[in-house]
Amino acid sequence: MKKQSYCQLVATLPLRHVHRRYHDHHYGRPVRTDRALLERLVLEINQAGLSWEIILRKQTGFRRAFDGFRLERVAAYQSKDRARLLQDPAIIRHRLKIDAAIYNARQILKLKATYGSFHAWLDHHRGSRFTTWLRLFKSTFHFMGPEIVREFLMSLGLIPGAHDRNCPQYADWKNEKRITPSKKT
Repeated sequence: MKKQSYCQLVATLPLRHVHRRYHDHHYGRPVRTDRALLERLVLEINQAGLSWEIILRKQTGFRRAFDGFRLERVAAYQSKDRARLLQDPAIIRHRLKIDAAIYNARQILKLKATYGSFHAWLDHHRGSRFTTWLRLFKSTFHFMGPEIVREFLMSLGLIPGAHDRNCPQYADWKNEKRITPSKKT
């Protein structure tokens, strides 16, 4: 039996279902602010080994726990903040994932100093092959494996695959020309 795609699955769900709202309004759509990009990165990291539905249902808790993903605040977290996060039932209490969120916020600040924003860094590498993206993410951030990087990039529309060709969201994605053909190595 062929595995059902995300688009096929959400088409069977009520409009108000957490997966349906995410798929129809966020997945595969560009995100431009550093706060929103950090949030998406943290959510993708936390999904590792868990269902995406758990993460979507905890999204509000993540926002609250991580100070609205204000980059400078998260980057300044110290051991007392880690301890607080490890006790917060509204998020995934996984030490390595929490440490990665803090480290990655610090890395985004460095990218911001060089490129002006995390979005500008992503845009600078737009059109890169996936192997290049993977190498960039692994050398820049923590807790980056192929699936996390792939899902993060797909969720932003930077690489194809977020939506099936017959999905109504695919037409929107394609019409907005969110990606460029792979040119870089």
